[in-house]
Amino acid sequence: MPENPPGQEVRCAVRFPLSLPVVVQSSRREHTALTCNVSASGVLFQMEAPLRVGERIAFSLRMPGGVLGTSHDVLVDCTGRVVRCSKSQAQTQVAATIDEYRFVEQ
Repeated sequence: MPENPPGQEVRCAVRFPLSLPVVVQSSRREHTALTCNVSASGVLFQMEAPLRVGERIAFSLRMPGGVLGTSHDVLVDCTGRVVRCSKSQAQTQVAATIDEYRFVEQ
Protein backbone atom coordinates (compact mmCIF):
# COMPACT_ATOMS: atom_id res chain seq x y z
CA MET A 1 0.00 0.00 0.00
CA PRO A 2 1.53 3.38 -0.97
CA GLU A 3 2.29 5.89 1.76
CA ASN A 4 0.70 9.32 1.75
CA PRO A 5 2.95 12.25 0.93
CA PRO A 6 4.09 14.27 3.99
CA GLY A 7 1.51 16.83 5.06
CA GLN A 8 -1.37 15.16 3.21
CA GLU A 9 -4.34 14.37 5.43
CA VAL A 10 -6.17 11.07 5.13
CA ARG A 11 -9.95 11.26 5.47
CA CYS A 12 -11.81 8.20 6.68
CA ALA A 13 -15.34 9.61 6.73
CA VAL A 14 -17.51 11.88 4.59
CA ARG A 15 -17.79 15.43 5.96
CA PHE A 16 -21.12 17.23 6.07
CA PRO A 17 -20.90 21.05 5.95
CA LEU A 18 -23.25 21.75 8.87
CA SER A 19 -23.45 24.95 10.86
CA LEU A 20 -24.94 23.86 14.20
CA PRO A 21 -24.81 25.71 17.53
CA VAL A 22 -23.21 23.61 20.24
CA VAL A 23 -21.90 23.88 23.79
CA VAL A 24 -18.53 22.18 24.25
CA GLN A 25 -17.68 21.03 27.78
CA SER A 26 -13.96 20.85 28.50
CA SER A 27 -12.29 19.99 31.80
CA ARG A 28 -12.08 23.69 32.62
CA ARG A 29 -15.43 25.18 31.47
CA GLU A 30 -18.20 25.35 28.89
CA HIS A 31 -17.58 27.00 25.53
CA THR A 32 -20.15 28.09 22.95
CA ALA A 33 -19.27 27.03 19.43
CA LEU A 34 -20.62 26.59 15.93
CA THR A 35 -19.83 23.53 13.85
CA CYS A 36 -18.23 24.05 10.44
CA ASN A 37 -18.44 20.42 9.39
CA VAL A 38 -19.25 17.08 10.95
CA SER A 39 -18.32 13.50 10.05
CA ALA A 40 -18.80 10.15 11.76
CA SER A 41 -15.27 10.39 13.18
CA GLY A 42 -14.84 14.10 13.94
CA VAL A 43 -16.04 17.66 13.96
CA LEU A 44 -14.63 21.11 13.23
CA PHE A 45 -15.83 23.88 15.55
CA GLN A 46 -15.56 27.64 15.25
CA MET A 47 -14.98 29.13 18.71
CA GLU A 48 -13.81 32.31 20.37
CA ALA A 49 -11.04 30.68 22.43
CA PRO A 50 -8.68 27.77 21.69
CA LEU A 51 -8.70 24.45 23.52
CA ARG A 52 -5.62 22.41 24.39
CA VAL A 53 -4.64 19.71 21.88
CA GLY A 54 -5.27 16.35 23.54
CA GLU A 55 -7.95 17.74 25.86
CA ARG A 56 -11.04 15.54 26.37
CA ILE A 57 -14.34 17.23 25.50
CA ALA A 58 -18.07 16.44 25.56
CA PHE A 59 -20.78 17.97 23.40
CA SER A 60 -24.24 17.27 22.00
CA LEU A 61 -25.29 17.78 18.39
CA ARG A 62 -28.85 18.11 17.13
CA MET A 63 -28.41 16.47 13.74
CA PRO A 64 -30.99 17.44 11.09
CA GLY A 65 -33.21 14.56 10.03
CA GLY A 66 -32.58 15.36 6.37
CA VAL A 67 -28.87 14.65 6.80
CA LEU A 68 -29.48 11.39 8.65
CA GLY A 69 -32.37 10.23 6.48
CA THR A 70 -34.86 10.31 9.35
CA SER A 71 -38.22 12.07 9.66
CA HIS A 72 -37.05 14.15 12.65
CA ASP A 73 -33.90 15.70 14.10
CA VAL A 74 -31.77 13.47 16.32
CA LEU A 75 -29.81 14.51 19.42
CA VAL A 76 -26.37 12.88 19.61
CA ASP A 77 -24.24 13.01 22.78
CA CYS A 78 -20.53 12.86 21.91
CA THR A 79 -17.20 12.62 23.67
CA GLY A 80 -13.88 13.16 21.97
CA ARG A 81 -10.56 14.93 22.11
CA VAL A 82 -9.04 17.99 20.51
CA VAL A 83 -6.60 17.17 17.72
CA ARG A 84 -5.89 20.62 16.24
CA CYS A 85 -6.45 24.35 16.87
CA SER A 86 -5.84 27.17 14.42
CA LYS A 87 -6.66 30.86 14.18
CA SER A 88 -8.84 31.97 11.26
CA GLN A 89 -9.47 35.71 11.17
CA ALA A 90 -11.12 36.62 14.50
CA GLN A 91 -12.22 33.07 15.35
CA THR A 92 -10.44 29.91 16.40
CA GLN A 93 -11.07 26.63 14.61
CA VAL A 94 -10.92 23.53 16.79
CA ALA A 95 -10.84 20.07 15.24
CA ALA A 96 -11.82 17.14 17.45
CA THR A 97 -12.31 13.42 17.10
CA ILE A 98 -15.59 11.81 18.04
CA ASP A 99 -14.41 8.86 20.12
CA GLU A 100 -17.84 7.82 21.43
CA TYR A 101 -21.40 8.83 20.68
CA ARG A 102 -24.90 7.79 21.56
CA PHE A 103 -28.27 8.70 20.15
CA VAL A 104 -30.58 10.26 22.73
CA GLU A 105 -34.23 9.23 22.49
CA GLN A 106 -36.62 12.12 21.97
